[in-house]
Amino acid sequence: MTDPIRLNLRLTFPGGVPLSHGKAELMELIRETGSISQAAAKMGMSYRRAWLLVDELNHLFREPSIETKQGGKSGGGAALTAFGEALLKRFRTMEKRTMKALSDDLDWLAANRADQAPDPGAR
Repeated sequence: MTDPIRLNLRLTFPGGVPLSHGKAELMELIRETGSISQAAAKMGMSYRRAWLLVDELNHLFREPSIETKQGGKSGGGAALTAFGEALLKRFRTMEKRTMKALSDDLDWLAANRADQAPDPGAR
C-alpha cells in the first residue's frame, strides 16, 4: 500500500503572510500544552521561531489568536483566545472542504502515479 497524497492548504495574505497547516498545528499544540515552548518542542522548532509565528498570527487579524501571560512564581503560559479557537476551527473546516472538493482529482492522481517516487539523481 502506498502512502496517500496529502494536500496542504496555504492561505497567503497581502504582504505575503501565510496561514497554513504549520500555524494551525502550533495553535493546537499551544491549546494542548498551555505553553509556546512546549508546543515548539513538540514540533521540533526553536522557541524563538514559535514565538515569531505566534506574533505573526496575533498581528494578522483584528483580534489576537493567542494570549500569553508572563512567567514568574506561578509560571507563564499561553492559550488560544476565543477568536483563536474560531480561527483554528474554521481553518480545519476549510482543509476538510478542500479535501472533499478535490477528492476525485486526488483519487485520479493516486491511481495514475508510479509506485515509487523517482530518484532525483537518475536521468
